[in-house]
Amino acid sequence: MGTVMGAGFVKTEMYTPGLAAITFDHPVHNSLPSALLTQLCDQIQAASANEATRLILLQSGGNGTFCAGASFDELLALADQQAGIAFFARVADVINAIRKSAKLIIGRVQGKAVGGGVGIIAACDYCFAVEKAAVKLSEISINIGPFVIAPALIRKIGTSAFTVLSLNPTLFFDAQWAQQCGLFHAVQPTVSKLDEAIHQFCSALLDKNQEALMALKQTLWYDTDHWDKFLYEQAAISGRLALSPETKQLLSAIKKGNQHEK
Repeated sequence: MGTVMGAGFVKTEMYTPGLAAITFDHPVHNSLPSALLTQLCDQIQAASANEATRLILLQSGGNGTFCAGASFDELLALADQQAGIAFFARVADVINAIRKSAKLIIGRVQGKAVGGGVGIIAACDYCFAVEKAAVKLSEISINIGPFVIAPALIRKIGTSAFTVLSLNPTLFFDAQWAQQCGLFHAVQPTVSKLDEAIHQFCSALLDKNQEALMALKQTLWYDTDHWDKFLYEQAAISGRLALSPETKQLLSAIKKGNQHEK
C-alpha cells in the first residue's frame, strides 16, 4: 500500500515558449494521494510565478483515466480528524492555486474523471476533452460528499447541474453533457485532434497582451477571494465524514472488489 501511495509524479515542461505544461501521473488511474496534491499545488504556483510562463496547460499522463480523485488507500489510512482535514485541505490548495494563478490555466481531459478530478477540471479556466471523457461524483456513495470541490463546480456549471452530478454518485455523465453544462468548453473525437485543438488555441493566445489576459483571469474569478477560508471549512466536513466506521467499511469493500476484478 505504501508503495502505491508514494508512487506517481508531477512534472512541469515548457512545451513552447510561454506554454508551461504541468503533468500529474499515478499508476492507479491517475489518483491523487497527498504527496501528488502537494506537488501539483507547488508546481502550479511555481509556473505561475515564472515570468516566462504566459499560459499553463494542466494534464494527466497516459491515454486512460484523466483522474480517479482521492486515493482510496490514503482515505482508509486516515487515523484522526486532523489527518482527514489535512488530506482534503490539499485538494483545496490545488483549487486555490489554480484560482490565484495570474496565468490562464487550460485543462486537457483525455478520459474519465471522478471526484476531485472533476473539481480540478472545474477550476481550469478553459477545458478541452475527448468524446470518451466522462465525469462522476462518487462521494455520496461512500458517505462523504463533494464539499471541497462544490464551489468550483457550482461556479462553473451551476447549482442544478451540480445537484444532478452529486446525487447520482454511481453514474458517469458523458462529454456531451459536460459540454452542455459548461464544464468542457471544446470536445474532440480523438486524442490527436484534442492536442491539435489545444495547440491552435494556445498558439493564438501566447502572443496576446499579457496584462489583458491577467486582468481577464481576475475578472473570471470575481468574488471568490473568500475561498481561502471557505474551502478549508468545506474540507473539515469531508475530513470528519471520512473517519466514520461506515465510510471505512465501504472503502474497504470497494477496494476488495477492485482487487477481485483485476
